[in-house]
Amino acid sequence: MSNFKEAQNKAHPNKSNTLMSALIVILILNIGIQIWLLYTGLNNALGDNRDIALPAFIASFILFLIGFFWLYFLPMGDRKKDK
Repeated sequence: MSNFKEAQNKAHPNKSNTLMSALIVILILNIGIQIWLLYTGLNNALGDNRDIALPAFIASFILFLIGFFWLYFLPMGDRKKDK
């Protein structure tokens, strides 16, 4: 029985390209939201409203973890053939 990574590496290149494109779009959106959270947190903190700083940090950290675990789904490509 194969696992997800083995099946993904054996997939047709068009499927890998589609998966890669979707992951890149999601990660770009993730980074955009994190930049917005940073801007909001800093803007409010500089305006003596520090109530939003901690929730913005927690939300940004959760988005970072989501983005980090998305890296598991990236196709291996030619890296696996070298081993």
